[in-house]
Amino acid sequence: MLVRDAMSTVVLTIGPTHTLRQAAALMSARKVGAAVVHDPDAGGIGILTERDILNSVGLGQDPDTERAHAHTTTDVVFAAPAWTLEEAAGAMTHGGFRHLIVLDGGEPAGIVSVRDIIRCWAPARQRVPA
Repeated sequence: MLVRDAMSTVVLTIGPTHTLRQAAALMSARKVGAAVVHDPDAGGIGILTERDILNSVGLGQDPDTERAHAHTTTDVVFAAPAWTLEEAAGAMTHGGFRHLIVLDGGEPAGIVSVRDIIRCWAPARQRVPA
């Protein structure tokens, strides 16, 4: 199975000046664990994850004043739609992260998460009649 078969095509894109609270609210509303941060001044595309927000709040930082750019990962590993799920899982394991931005033609086409991969690899659940 390929990344294109597992990825979510719902890509939340935010700007670098969004506050962490704004980012969290948008992520929560869309039920996603990561947002693509488009920041042309800092090299283009980065990613902000729920873990980044959690770490900031855990340090006592104010989510109403902290900006996405200060917590965005800009040294991003990107996946291609034609990668196998094994390649994506290997990149995640090697890098210690749970989300990969999928680029197609240099533009974000989706995000693949550990959850997406597990959903594809796990055997289909069948309901047992009660």
